[in-house]
Amino acid sequence: MVTIRLTNSKTRRKEDFRPIDPLNVRMYVCGPTVYDRAHLGNARPVIVFDVLNRLLRHVYGADHVTYVRNFTDVDDKINAEALRRQKAGAPGTLEDLIHERTEETIAWYHADMDALGALRPDFEPRATDYIGQMVAMIAGLIASGNADEARGHVLFRVRSYKDYGKLSGRSIDDMIAGARVEVAPFKEDPMDFVLWKPSSGEEPGWDSPWGKGRPGWHIECSAMAHELLGDSFDIHGGGLDLQFPHHENEIAQSACAHPHGDFARYWLHNEMLQVEGKKMSKSLGNFFTVRDLLEQGIPGEVIRFVFLMTHYRSPMDWTDAKRKEADITLANWHRLTWELVPTPSMQFSPDTKLIEALADDLNTHMALVRLRALQNDPQALLDNARWLGFLPDTEREKFRIAWVKISAGSGETPELAEMGQRLDNLWKQSKVSKDFSAVDTLKAALIAAGVQVRMSKSGVELVRGPDFDPAKLEALQ
Repeated sequence: MVTIRLTNSKTRRKEDFRPIDPLNVRMYVCGPTVYDRAHLGNARPVIVFDVLNRLLRHVYGADHVTYVRNFTDVDDKINAEALRRQKAGAPGTLEDLIHERTEETIAWYHADMDALGALRPDFEPRATDYIGQMVAMIAGLIASGNADEARGHVLFRVRSYKDYGKLSGRSIDDMIAGARVEVAPFKEDPMDFVLWKPSSGEEPGWDSPWGKGRPGWHIECSAMAHELLGDSFDIHGGGLDLQFPHHENEIAQSACAHPHGDFARYWLHNEMLQVEGKKMSKSLGNFFTVRDLLEQGIPGEVIRFVFLMTHYRSPMDWTDAKRKEADITLANWHRLTWELVPTPSMQFSPDTKLIEALADDLNTHMALVRLRALQNDPQALLDNARWLGFLPDTEREKFRIAWVKISAGSGETPELAEMGQRLDNLWKQSKVSKDFSAVDTLKAALIAAGVQVRMSKSGVELVRGPDFDPAKLEALQ
């Protein structure tokens, strides 16, 4: 059996992955808070842990892996959006509008992540379906002395858990000195965090021993993970921004609530995303959602390819140059494989070197290098690329239609002849106006589509190059 090696954030070293039960490998990944569209940074953990999920299923068998990724549908931002809609005249109760917003956002999320080639997890629990388990867990923490109630709030006593801070490598005193923590009169200690808080009249809430209220964020994941995966499970993952305080707090409350379990044995964190070397932010004007890119005509598999070019533990820089490289590579893969029929999954086993690359702490860069090496065997390229989430049926069909339309027959196609005539006309006009911008724009678009542009005194000639992408040429019609 292949040995998977993963960098465990808990121990800060690369370790052999040894599941608690090879017949029941369990992974929990923190999912989105569903109040709006997923931005590009939200997509990185989805793709990273989708690759890990595929690897685990290959090594241990699809029936022996349980992958859980939650939806946080209890949140002040969701409440605020529902309240805004109500005040704007939307029909229904506040609870109805909250439900409407979360359903809408979850549907968006599914559509966007599906477009990126991510397989759906085995379970996608919603926090609102596990309130009872959260209340029971909080009550147990109060009984054990790890939490206390004050003014309708229940707070976890951070100093009651001696290992607090080990995941992030921080001491409690250092955290207090350097962190912005909520100062409230009902707190015994500045680092104590909320397990339950009261709800006002216009906020959603649930009955509890401490009055009508709603759970704190951290208790949600602990309760859902325990309910679906047990006291101990194998892998817990998420973005590096969740390591503290979210994951640190999860460990503390879960270890105290279930002292005989290990909670998660391996912790994996992906690094953050940048755009053209800068942090993505609305103030810099470089903030965009996955849907923004899809609507610009960038295929989901191109976004996925760019993400996998960088190791998950390194900051990922989204650049236009990388997008173009991914676009050209995938167009070439489509060109090489468009006439082939994928091997049925039951008869296919991924390439050994591809698996070796992924087994080495998800070395996706080397996995892509291996896929490129398979280009001399188009069937192997097709099957392995599809296994890794590329060349989906939707994109293959688009390419097939475009290729058949443009590449039928021999010699120069009518479409290329038409484009050549258009470019020639623009060139003639530019010689008079002395403005060659339109010529340059069309020429650049043709070159990006893999067309070789030859311009001489005798006119314009267009020739299909080795990276010819008929879909891009068709888009210029």
